[in-house]
Amino acid sequence: MEIVNKNITIIGAIRSGLGAAKLVKKLGGVPFVSDFSDNEFVRNSIETLKEFNIDFEYGGHSDRAFECDLMIVSPGVPLNSDVIVKAKEKNIKLISEIELAYNFCKGKIIAITGTNGKTTTTSLIAHIIKSCGLKAYEAGNIGNAFSEIALDVKEDEFVALEISSFQIDLIDKFKPNQALILNVTPDHLNRYEYDFQNYINSKLNIYKNQDAEDYLILNQSDPVLMQQTFNNNSKTIFFSLTGELATGCYYNNGEIILNNNGVEVFRFPAKDLQIKGEHNILNTMSALCAVYPYLAEQKDKVYEALRSFAPVEHRLEPVREIDGVLFINDSKATNVDSVWYALRSFDDPIFLILGGQDKGNDYNKIKDLVVEKVKKIYAIGSSAEKIFNFFHRDIKVEVKKTLEEAVVAANNEARANEIVLLSPACKSFDQFNSYEHRGKAFKEAVNKL
Repeated sequence: MEIVNKNITIIGAIRSGLGAAKLVKKLGGVPFVSDFSDNEFVRNSIETLKEFNIDFEYGGHSDRAFECDLMIVSPGVPLNSDVIVKAKEKNIKLISEIELAYNFCKGKIIAITGTNGKTTTTSLIAHIIKSCGLKAYEAGNIGNAFSEIALDVKEDEFVALEISSFQIDLIDKFKPNQALILNVTPDHLNRYEYDFQNYINSKLNIYKNQDAEDYLILNQSDPVLMQQTFNNNSKTIFFSLTGELATGCYYNNGEIILNNNGVEVFRFPAKDLQIKGEHNILNTMSALCAVYPYLAEQKDKVYEALRSFAPVEHRLEPVREIDGVLFINDSKATNVDSVWYALRSFDDPIFLILGGQDKGNDYNKIKDLVVEKVKKIYAIGSSAEKIFNFFHRDIKVEVKKTLEEAVVAANNEARANEIVLLSPACKSFDQFNSYEHRGKAFKEAVNKL
């Protein structure tokens, strides 16, 4: 990719946009950042752009945004937005920040996508590699934007890259050494014309450029994935909760087993994992499939890495216990399916904090589980009314203006051996700038009690 002296517009001034702008600048290009919004998050980013002497605009897109040789689109920008439609009309080449960074990264890329489990799997992969004495970066939707670290990665180093469907939408030549698709359930349908297949197709783009040297790793237990047709040129490896696999990873009688051509190469008792639940067994199996080709000679270190891996922040993260009431931060649960997994992880009665920016959520999937396990819902954010209208006939629902109000109310009502669970099923952008911001706010509110 030719960058030197090229005029490159970056649409979106937050995390990915900042990373892309700085990378373009380092490579000798002429970046211009344009953001439609005008809020405190954008203005904070502007201060960074000033430090790097990068031109910018915010509060709208001027004609200058289209005076470019290439346009890099941040993942939060809808592809049907006016600025993208106009760029297409002008035949401006559009790529994602992931695509930009890929072109300048020399290391091995393990790319992880799926509706749920991406963050845990990405962190686990990096943890295993580091535990075996190798260098690994976590990037994408976790840690740094890919553009922030792309130039630092050496040929014998790894990037564990968490990728959302938004980031895959505008890839061109992006080709990971390992492409993991963990699962696919309805999510972000408002971005995909409320057509589930459009969302699925976006996920499947992750492997489209792979060749015979690469691996596509798939969840055989996921019914949606198994209904798709995979026209990949790469090697396919499966992981599964049921049924022995001659090549791949499967779960049997409490143990995680990895086979290669009918020969067992690794076995691990699931009870030794610190991350609990059926979904984390799947995450662990996918991670093993990804790292084992590089670490086959270090079984003992892989084993210890699995034993030592702790739950990631904001994903079923225990925060504090007060008078026997356990507070759990699951802010990473930005869709209904994640809440389903969260509710199944606990046996004690739950006070559930639900809500945020709706993505076309269908709560029917968790309705029975909510009725079975939840004593009361505290609905927050711009989706609070929708949540109230859906659940209030079957369970107590109370609308709260803020997350902190919900935490205080739940603390007043919950008793010993009960759980207060933040598992929102929604995006955070109505009240927070990220799910991390929301999770930290939850923890701050809990620690004030």
